[in-house]
Amino acid sequence: MRVLIVVESSFGNTRLVAQAVADQLRQDGAEVELVDASSAGPHLDGADLVLAGAPTHNLGLPTPASRASAVDRGAPPVPSGLREWIGTVEASSTPVLTFATRVPGRFSGSASNAAAKLLRRRGLSAQQGTDFVVAGTTGPLTEGETDRARAWAASLRG
Repeated sequence: MRVLIVVESSFGNTRLVAQAVADQLRQDGAEVELVDASSAGPHLDGADLVLAGAPTHNLGLPTPASRASAVDRGAPPVPSGLREWIGTVEASSTPVLTFATRVPGRFSGSASNAAAKLLRRRGLSAQQGTDFVVAGTTGPLTEGETDRARAWAASLRG
């Protein structure tokens, strides 16, 4: 199984989730490519599964304005992210699952939900995967979330 993981991360928490997922998939025998959304190409050919992840900003996917706000809070600059990558993705029958990091609470929104909707609008077979919880805007991941990311990855092989 070949898995492409495309990730945007502001403070490193979404990247930690993506790395835990990639490590588990590799341990389970998958061939995994983990790339930043800002450098990901538009072609999904060759992948059996695509995982797309981003932090939740303002109830959805990051925007240039929300990324600038993250930089003001100490995040490194990100030239473009998952939203922009989705805008370039070419039609493909490869299934896409989304994931995100978000703060706790019922009204925190979900970048994974927003990403799945945008991907479906572009004609891709996309479903919302799961969200992982960070303790606050800058993180860290809450206790047990990397273990939960590994368990989610293991379930994808099954």
